[in-house]
Amino acid sequence: MYKSKTKSPATDDLYKSILKLKTLEDCYRFFDDLCTINEIHSFSQRFEVAKLLAKGERFSEVADMTGASTATISRVNRCLQYGADGYKIVLEDKE
Repeated sequence: MYKSKTKSPATDDLYKSILKLKTLEDCYRFFDDLCTINEIHSFSQRFEVAKLLAKGERFSEVADMTGASTATISRVNRCLQYGADGYKIVLEDKE
């Protein structure tokens, strides 16, 4: 069983709430209330970086396509290689 460093009753409640979202509009409504515009843009950018890296794109190409910094690209790459496999779980459905 996976053990998260962020596990708490409050985090459990948050994730259970996310699992209740059924449509894209539900997601927009919830995350628009929960997050700042910059946070949503950052999440979206990291996910785009992960998708491109998983396809085998080079760092320089990913930077050009997403506008992400090399630090962000390196962090996402580290998560893809050595992380909790969260990206891999959702990217498997995309391939």
